Amino acid sequence: MTDINIDARTIEPHDRHRAILAAFDGLALGGALILAADHDPRPLFHQMNALRRDELDWTYLETGPDTWRVRIGRIAKAPSERGASCCGSCG
Repeated sequence: MTDINIDARTIEPHDRHRAILAAFDGLALGGALILAADHDPRPLFHQMNALRRDELDWTYLETGPDTWRVRIGRIAKAPSERGASCCGSCG
């Protein structure tokens, strides 16, 4: 399985998280994104962990100061792919 490379520096700031989440959602089980950024993407980690809890593995490959690289792997299917249904509490 080939990792998908995403350079966040080439994506408009207001579109970055949405684009990265969409790419992650398109990954098959065992697939991964390699994300490059010009800063620590820790806020993205917190957002993804809140939205995709137990579905991802986050591993730093490079930690600045100019470039940060993270491998974001899909380690579990989304709840909807596992047959779970929405509890309705998300609005």
